[in-house]
Amino acid sequence: MAAESKPGDLNSKLIRFELPGIDGKLHSSGEYDKHEVLVIIFMCNHCPYVKAVMSRLVNLQKDLGVSGVCLVGINPNDDSAYPEDSFEKMKDFSNEYEMNFPYLRDDSQAVAKAYEAVCTPDIYVYDKSRHLRYRGRIDDNWKEENLVTTHDLRNAIESILERREIPSQQIHSIGCSIKWKQS
Repeated sequence: MAAESKPGDLNSKLIRFELPGIDGKLHSSGEYDKHEVLVIIFMCNHCPYVKAVMSRLVNLQKDLGVSGVCLVGINPNDDSAYPEDSFEKMKDFSNEYEMNFPYLRDDSQAVAKAYEAVCTPDIYVYDKSRHLRYRGRIDDNWKEENLVTTHDLRNAIESILERREIPSQQIHSIGCSIKWKQS
């Protein structure tokens, strides 16, 4: 089922986290403090929206990583109901898409709930002082990359790097709803 991200509470502080990565290490938000821009992406393996944009995210990290940008993927989906989103399958997904940024598992879903994440992908962009500056879509055509005319996420990141204002009117991301665990 498709869902839309909520408008971001711009200027809110980064919510700290510590989660296991597919690299076998525990990752904390603090280890990314040296980066000029931190992009948190709630994502998963099975979502067609995520699959459609993965090459764009990998290219974004490749292009802007040298400028101090770090993308971090976080998978909060219930893997008991959606086994394709399991930790082991995350490793396969990362290899398939040649991911060049950390991919972390939020098994308790506490981090996704703290962020009020709604869909995959749900994107949060933080500046150097770790204030939220952008929460919105990647671009204007998730399905067909060759039809993209506006690069919202890239433009927002470049604006932060160049110390320019980001438009306060941000268009929500759309994707599969996060698969919450049943209580």
